[in-house]
Amino acid sequence: MAETATAEAPVVRPKLGRDDWILRGFMAVIGLYLVVALALPLYFMLSKSVATYSFRLDGYELQVDRGGGWGETLNALDLALAQGLVEPGAQRAAADERLSPAKLFPDFSFRAETRYRLRNTEPTEGGFLVRGEAVTSTEWQAFSSNDFRRVALRPAPGLGLGNYLEYFSTPALFRSIFNSLEIALISTVITVSLAFVFAYALTRSCMAFRPAFRVIAMIPILVPSLLPGIALVYLFGAQSMVLKVLEALLGAEAVAPLWAWLRDGAYGPSAIYGPTGIVISEVFFTFPHALIIIVTALSIADARLYEAAVALRARPARIFLTVTLPGARYGLISAAFVVFTLVITDFGAPKVIGGQFNVLAVDVYKQVIGQQNFEMGAVVSMILLIPAVAAFVVDRQVQKRQVALLSARAVAYQPQPDRRFDSLMLAYSLAVALFMFGILAVCQYAALIKFWPYDLSLGLANYNFDVMDGGGWASYGNSIRMALYSAVFGTVIVFLGAYMVEKGRRMRLGRAGFQFLAMMPMAVPGMVLGLSYIFFFNDPANPLNFLYGTMGILVICTVTHFYTVAHLTAVTALKQMDPEFESVSASLKQPFTKVFARVTVPVCAPAILDIWIYLFVNAMTTVSAVVFLYSPDTTLASVAVLNMDDAGDIAPAAAMGMMIFYTNAAVRLLHAAASHGIHRRTQAWRRR
Repeated sequence: MAETATAEAPVVRPKLGRDDWILRGFMAVIGLYLVVALALPLYFMLSKSVATYSFRLDGYELQVDRGGGWGETLNALDLALAQGLVEPGAQRAAADERLSPAKLFPDFSFRAETRYRLRNTEPTEGGFLVRGEAVTSTEWQAFSSNDFRRVALRPAPGLGLGNYLEYFSTPALFRSIFNSLEIALISTVITVSLAFVFAYALTRSCMAFRPAFRVIAMIPILVPSLLPGIALVYLFGAQSMVLKVLEALLGAEAVAPLWAWLRDGAYGPSAIYGPTGIVISEVFFTFPHALIIIVTALSIADARLYEAAVALRARPARIFLTVTLPGARYGLISAAFVVFTLVITDFGAPKVIGGQFNVLAVDVYKQVIGQQNFEMGAVVSMILLIPAVAAFVVDRQVQKRQVALLSARAVAYQPQPDRRFDSLMLAYSLAVALFMFGILAVCQYAALIKFWPYDLSLGLANYNFDVMDGGGWASYGNSIRMALYSAVFGTVIVFLGAYMVEKGRRMRLGRAGFQFLAMMPMAVPGMVLGLSYIFFFNDPANPLNFLYGTMGILVICTVTHFYTVAHLTAVTALKQMDPEFESVSASLKQPFTKVFARVTVPVCAPAILDIWIYLFVNAMTTVSAVVFLYSPDTTLASVAVLNMDDAGDIAPAAAMGMMIFYTNAAVRLLHAAASHGIHRRTQAWRRR
C-alpha cells in the first residue's frame, strides 16, 4: 500500500517566482528581436526569390471604334500572337515593367480619330494603369487614341521557380557558383597552411618577438576587405609599383616583356585582376581568423605526450604526424570551415580586384544595384546561403565529435630552444609580417602621393574627402557613430540574451529555440542579410518601415550580423560561474538583479569588453551587410571606400581605408588599457 501511494504521489514542481518571470520576459523580448531582425527578413527574401511576374495577355479584352461603332471583342493574347510579339503562354516580366496595349495594333496612330476600349476579363492583381491609377475591375474603359498610348498593362504576380530556372539557364550567372567555390577552396588551403606554420612558430619555437608577431598577424581584422585589393592594384596593376621599381633598377628594356604580359593579360587567369588577386586578398583578410583558432588548438598540447614520444625515440617528423597533427585536427577543420565561409561570402576583395571574374557575392550586388533586378538578386542570395549554411552545419557537427585532449593531470608544453629551428621560424614569421605590413604600407603611400605615377610628391590632398564621391568626412563620422551604437546596444542585447539562456530555469524548449536563433547569424552572409532587410523593412505595410534609410537599420543589421560570435563569447564567460550564485541569492530572497550587477557583470567584465571591441571593429570594417541599406545621410566609411574605388578615386579610397585602420587601432589600444585596469579591479579573486 505504501508503495502504491508513493507511486501515485503527484510531482511537485517549484513555483515560478517574480525573477523567473522577469528572466522569461527578457528572453522573449530579445528572442523577438532576433525573429524580427533575422528570421522574418530571410523569409521575405525567400518569398521574393520565388515571386514571378508575367503579362497574362489572355486576361485583357479590347474593342476598336473606327467611326462605325464598337467592333468585335478582341483578346490581347490573340493580337500579340498574330503579330509574333509573344509566344503562347504568359510573358515573363520584371516587377516594374509595363506594356503599352497600343503596340498590339500595327496601324495605331495617336493622331487618329479611332477610339479604344479595354477591360480585364476578370478581377486581377495585374490590371492596367490609367494616369497612374490601377484598374483591376472588369468594367470597360474607353480612350481616345491620344489617351490610349498612355495606358500601360501591369504584370500580374505569381509564385514559382521561374527565377531559379532562368538563373541556371544563364551560363554567365551559373558560372559564378564554380568561381566562388574555386576561390574559396584555394584560399582555404593556402590560408590554413600558412596560418598553421605561423601558429606552430608561435607555440612550438623560442624565436624572438613572438608577442609582436602575434599582434602583427591581427592587423587584417582592423581593415575592410577592400583594402588588400586596392594595395594589389597599386603593386601589380596597370601602373605596377613593382615593375616601376624594377624598371628603375634594371632598365626599361629588361622590364618590357613584363609590361607586355601585364597589358595583354590584364583580365586573364595569370594576371592580378581575377582569381589570383582575389586569392591573395582573401589570404590577407582571413589569415588572423584561422590563426586564432589554430593557436588555440596548439596551445592545449600535453607535454607528457611529447615526452613519451621522445622516450620511445620517435623522430621529429613522426612526432609531428602522430602527436601534433592529431591533437590539432579539430582546430584545423574548424579554421578551414571558417575561412571557407568568409571567402565565399566576401564582397569587398572580389569587387575591387575581381575584374571580369564573377563570384556570387558580387553577382548579388550587380543584380540589385546594377540592374535593379531584385528577384534575381534574391535568387543569387539564396544560392549563396547554401554553401555558407552547409559549412556552418558541418563545422558544428565536427565540433560535437571533439573530445577533451587536456586532462587535469596534463602538463603545459614548453618549447625548448633550437637555434636552427628558431631561426627558420623567425624567418618565416618575418616574411608573413612583411606581407602584412607591405599591404598597409602600399595603401598609406598611395594615400599620400598626389597622382601615381606622374606626381610622386607627398601631401594630404587625397584626404579631402568632401570633394570626392563617397559622402566625404561625414561618412567617416557616421561610421564612428554607427560603430559606437552597435558596440553599446549590441553588447547589452547580446550579454542579456546569453544570461537568460545560461541562467534561466526550466523552459528548456524556449531556451533551445533562443540558442538556435542566436547561432543563425553565423551562417548568413552579410550580402544576404542586407538584401533581406530591403525586402522586409522597405515594405510600406511593415510598421517598422520608418527605420529604412536611417542609422537605426544599420545598427540593427550590424549587431545581427555579428551576433553569434559575441553570444558565444558571453556564454563561455557565464559558464565559468557556479550556478550556486543564483541559488544562494534566491534562498536569501534577493532579486537576481543584485547578483547580476554585483557579481555577474564584474566577473564577466573582460568578456563584456571583448564583445564591445569585437562589435565596434566589425562595424567599422563591414561592407557587405550595409551596402544596400545606407542613405545619402547615413553613408559609411567602408562604403565610401567602395564608391570612391568605383569612381576611379583609388588613392582617396586607400586614404579612407587607412582612416578606418587607424581608428580601429586606436580603439584597440584604449581597449587594452581599459581591460588591464578592469582586470586588476574585478579579477583579483583569480589570484587568490
